[in-house]
Amino acid sequence: MTDNTATTESLREVAAQILSENKVALVIGYARNQGAPFSTPVFVSNAEDVDQLLFNDLCFGNLSVYLPKDEIRSMGKTGIILKGCDLRTVNVLLREHAIEREDLFLIGVRCGGVGNPTMGTMDTMEKCSVCDSHDPQGCDVVVGEPFEQPNTSEQERYSSVNEIEAKSLEERWKFWERQLSSCIRCYACRQVCPLCYCKRCIADKTTPRWVESSAHLHGNLAWNAARAFHLAGRCVGCGECERVCPMGLPLGAINQKMAKLVEEWFDFRSGLSVQEQAPFTTFSTDDVETDIL
Repeated sequence: MTDNTATTESLREVAAQILSENKVALVIGYARNQGAPFSTPVFVSNAEDVDQLLFNDLCFGNLSVYLPKDEIRSMGKTGIILKGCDLRTVNVLLREHAIEREDLFLIGVRCGGVGNPTMGTMDTMEKCSVCDSHDPQGCDVVVGEPFEQPNTSEQERYSSVNEIEAKSLEERWKFWERQLSSCIRCYACRQVCPLCYCKRCIADKTTPRWVESSAHLHGNLAWNAARAFHLAGRCVGCGECERVCPMGLPLGAINQKMAKLVEEWFDFRSGLSVQEQAPFTTFSTDDVETDIL
C-alpha cells in the first residue's frame, strides 16, 4: 500500500486554510469508513474538522458527482479533492456549464492508481493501469509526489472493448443478451455518474414513456443504449457505473465503445481540456458529411 501520509497532511493543511479564510463554504473529500476498509465521501464545513480528510489507495469514488447538485451549489463556493481522472469529469461539467469555475476551488491529488473496491484488495483497478491523467493539471492547488505520465495506446485503453469486438456478431448479441437480462433497473449507474445530471431522466418520464421501466431484456436494452448515446463524446471512463452495479454488468465496456468510436472518428478524448469543444456540439464547414449533397 502506498504511503500517503504526507499527501493527507497536505490536503488537511489546504482545506484548513481555505475554510478558515472563508474562501470556500465547504470541502468535499474522502474520510475513513468506519464500517469498511474503503474511504467514503465527507463534507467538511469547519476548519476544525479537516482531520477527517484523508487520501489513500482506496479513495476510488468520483466526488465530482456532487458538484451539479442544487444542495451543494446553494451552499456557496465549494472546495473539492480531485484525482486526475476526476478532473476530466469536472472539465466536461465546466464545458457544459453545469457548474462554473468561479464557484470552485479545485484541490488536485497526484495519484498513481487506486485499489480494487470489489475485491477489497490493493490491486490496481483496471482503469488505473491505462490511466494517463495521474497529474491533475489546472487545479488551484496540487499535492502529492509526481508520478510518471505513461503514454497509453488506443489498443491498451480499449482492451475490454477489443475483446468483445473480436467476437462474431451472433456471439456479441448473445453476450449482451445474457448480460443485460440480469439488469434489475436500480439506476445505480445513473445515480453515481457525474454526467447524468438531468433534472428529470428520460427513464423517469411516463407521459409519454420513452423507456420501458420493467426489468426485462427489451427495456434493459433500451435503457442502457439510451444512456450510452447520451454519454457519447462525454464519458471520461471513470468506471463508477460499473463499480456500483450490483449485478456486476460490464457497463464500462458499453461507454468505452462509444469513446473509442469518438476517438477514431474525431480524434477527441473527453475531459482532457475545458476549451476543446465536444464533436457533437460543434459544426464546421470541414466536416465530412457523406449523406449531405
